[in-house]
Amino acid sequence: MSQPDPFHPFDNSGVPLPDDIPAGFRRISLGGGFLVHNGPLYARWTGERVLLGFRVEERHTNPLKICHGGMLATFADMLVPCANMYQSTLERRFLPTISLQIDYMSPAPLGAWVQGQADILRTTRNMLFGQGLVTANGEPALRMSGIFKMGPLLTQGSSTDPLGLKTP
Repeated sequence: MSQPDPFHPFDNSGVPLPDDIPAGFRRISLGGGFLVHNGPLYARWTGERVLLGFRVEERHTNPLKICHGGMLATFADMLVPCANMYQSTLERRFLPTISLQIDYMSPAPLGAWVQGQADILRTTRNMLFGQGLVTANGEPALRMSGIFKMGPLLTQGSSTDPLGLKTP
């Protein structure tokens, strides 16, 4: 049995990352059991924004071997809540989706690196409004906008690094 490469990047759990994940991304645990079956998802903090990503695997595809729209919608649904964790001064809350609008612009083929980012546009006492862009291999694949309800505080409501992206 071979020894692990000590210079291979690891995620927060100490599990080596696949070689085809872009530098700086870490595997994250997000969304409960649903994403355990649909992930893995990766994230990176740039110092200004959170980037989310995943590699399109066979299980993410439709019969044409492109990423299923449902998988892309699930991914898009995570963008604004993740942006809120890092790009906002609000306490960390569960943000159930009220409305999610998606415009699919191009396919994400099997093996593509899908990456997204989002911005918080406005918050009110009860709602958060945001928008985002998702690319596949660097080309725009979808744009999204969403409205999210300000739900209950999460256990780590005041954490400034809930996904462990700011630590080396």
